[in-house]
Amino acid sequence: MTLQQPPKRISQQPQARAAAAPVLALRANHSAALPRVLPFATFIVFIIFADVLERFGAHANTMRWLYPAKIALVLAMLLAWRKHYRELRTLPARRDALLAVGVGAGVFALWLALDASWMQIGTPRGFDAAGSDGRIDWPLVAVRAFGAALVVPLMEELFWRSFLLRWLERRDFLSQRPARVGLRAAAISVLLFGIEHNLWLAGIVAGIAYTLLYMRSETLWTPILGHAVTNGLLAAWIMVTGSWTYW
Repeated sequence: MTLQQPPKRISQQPQARAAAAPVLALRANHSAALPRVLPFATFIVFIIFADVLERFGAHANTMRWLYPAKIALVLAMLLAWRKHYRELRTLPARRDALLAVGVGAGVFALWLALDASWMQIGTPRGFDAAGSDGRIDWPLVAVRAFGAALVVPLMEELFWRSFLLRWLERRDFLSQRPARVGLRAAAISVLLFGIEHNLWLAGIVAGIAYTLLYMRSETLWTPILGHAVTNGLLAAWIMVTGSWTYW
């Protein structure tokens, strides 16, 4: 994140392509949709806002603190609406939880492997971990890791799996059993989840894995756990290797 104008590319943040998903979802005109859609939509708006600021040459320090701001706001929204998330009241069986951990680790390995140029959308902006003195800003890195491993999995699974996957099958999505979601709804939600990420193919693979976890266990905690393991391992790997572009 610098003062220089970014080079031309297909998309600075592929997550912005997913902005159409919450707009479409809000047409459900169902009060149950808002607590699951708005936290995700807020996250996407921040990404678009950061892209606009960068195009107009915003200072790097301003850009660096947008992530803590959006994580704090999204977390506050999730906590404020926690009573609406009745799908979180059912805990997974131990076997399903262990499977989710294994699947999450497998998705992490594939995420690192599926990084060929044709498997990417545009060029990622990358996270600038260095402070004004050139040293790694570890408190900011810790916030980034916390958001990636804990807040994002909860926010995204509430939107992509609990809401959108079931809503595509039935507008009264709360009455839709995950195990009975059809192929069309699963395919659309997985494809949209994939193009939300710069590594679109890895995103599709992850979307398939988390969707199957949800449909198999019929509890949202399994894809949340799998997603958290993936993001947590990726955060650890990024911090150890300094591969900040994955963020």
